[in-house]
Amino acid sequence: MSNAGPFPKYPPRRIPPLGPPRADPRQRALAQWRGVDLTPLERAQALRARALGDVMPAVLNNLGLDRRRAEAEIVRVWNNLIDPNLTAHAQPTGLNKGTLFVTVDSSVWLSEIVRYRRKEILDRLQHSFGRDLIARISFRVG
Repeated sequence: MSNAGPFPKYPPRRIPPLGPPRADPRQRALAQWRGVDLTPLERAQALRARALGDVMPAVLNNLGLDRRRAEAEIVRVWNNLIDPNLTAHAQPTGLNKGTLFVTVDSSVWLSEIVRYRRKEILDRLQHSFGRDLIARISFRVG
């Protein structure tokens, strides 16, 4: 009995390369006859490795992590910056294109905030985060 173990040895599998297949000689001859140069197309389709430092900023930007971090920071600052009586009834729920969305638990508090405290809240938040991040506040009952 051999030392091969319980599994029989098979020849290693061939793993095909990633990306589109290269043009075979027939396709190259046809392309040359037609007057088409395949090298730019092949170069564009070739899989190129790039440094992680070059790729990560675009990935993080697509995920919107900066925006989410800003939203979490707004919630934290909201609870420290705004009157505790008001924060018990109104909480920020989202930020989109410079508009901070705040959900209020009753129409009575919505009326109080919109009539008397909207400008004060907006000024405090803009002082902390800047006018480009928070340009408007939209209150809604929820």
